Amino acid sequence: MVSQADDVAGIISSKAGLHSFETALRDFKAQLEEDPIVHRHLSSLYDTLLEQNLCRLIEPFSRVEIAHIADLIELPIDHVEKKLSQMILDKKFAGTLDQGAGCLVIFEDPKTDAIYPATLETISNIGKVVDSLYVRSAKIMA
Repeated sequence: MVSQADDVAGIISSKAGLHSFETALRDFKAQLEEDPIVHRHLSSLYDTLLEQNLCRLIEPFSRVEIAHIADLIELPIDHVEKKLSQMILDKKFAGTLDQGAGCLVIFEDPKTDAIYPATLETISNIGKVVDSLYVRSAKIMA
């Protein structure tokens, strides 16, 4: 509103921005869904906004009821549950849905293991040594 472009991202990615986006989609449904390219981009934008808002909402929790998240974001429980399960499968965050208890359990971020990159580097170096030994043996045999 005061022509500060830096504020746009914060406003759009907030819960109020998500609701304004949903309202605009509802109000101008005919115009926005007629063009398949615009529709695809708006769907992608909606998914991104929803994922960002859900990540912000679940961040302080290690275990939270799905109904509570749905109340906070003001969306139906089944919609929120479906999106959370998709985000878990897409590895947007580490967690699991406990559907019996109706809860989302969020895991701690696993610490990166330094052994894996070191092993790859060792295998690469061994490959270089084997290649140079092959070249030397080819020179000797020739």
